[in-house]
Amino acid sequence: MVETPKLFSVLGLPIHLIDDYTLWLKSRLQEGIGTHVVTLNAEMSILAETHPTLAKIIHQADLVIPDGAGVVLYLQMHGKKVNRCPGIELAESLLQEAQNLRVFFYGGAPGVAATAARAWQEKLPNLNIVGVQNGFTQPAEAEQLQQTLKELQPQLIFVGLGVPRQELWIAENRALCPQATWIGVGGSFDIWAGVKTRAPGWLANNHLEWLYRLYQEPWRWRRMLALPVFARKAIVYRFTQNGSMSHPLPKV
Repeated sequence: MVETPKLFSVLGLPIHLIDDYTLWLKSRLQEGIGTHVVTLNAEMSILAETHPTLAKIIHQADLVIPDGAGVVLYLQMHGKKVNRCPGIELAESLLQEAQNLRVFFYGGAPGVAATAARAWQEKLPNLNIVGVQNGFTQPAEAEQLQQTLKELQPQLIFVGLGVPRQELWIAENRALCPQATWIGVGGSFDIWAGVKTRAPGWLANNHLEWLYRLYQEPWRWRRMLALPVFARKAIVYRFTQNGSMSHPLPKV
């Protein structure tokens, strides 16, 4: 039997803890159970405090994973020994398992998603990527995209529009493909297309991947101000709140 994720709270937002996220999602894909996956990090947690719609979407998501180092450290402060689960690695793991599924890439600058799709097709010739669409859609293209998704009914849909746009878009459109697994993958298409690179392992292992992202994208510095705010709030919550939640997800 597939393990049932346990529900925990990070600054009042849900996080689901499980040993093998890929196995859990693979089971739901096989059963055709629609799933929205949110990759929670410190920046998203702070943004949700002033963005009620985003907060609601996170609470309603079927699976919220500990994507950011800040979230992992928060959980460790509360005695939860968990490993970080970067969204890009979860997405890659699912692609390895999805060669009999219909896959769709949406997001990124023009040409990036298509380049990422070709790179994956070279790695996995049997991978069935049924469509790609860049994230700079005009109204007519947006309508065509919705029609395309209705017709193709992809089972695994990666949306790389950045936070919170990708979460909002998934929530608004997941009914188009009710049996699909939808994941906001941020800048993963850029990595897969070779436009950008991930942080070296020693940085990631020491919870400093955010620093490498800031080096690559210095314009993000304002957004990075959320990190010390998250750290301060985490300490306050540690001594004033109970982080546990008693409602596990339904069994698959």
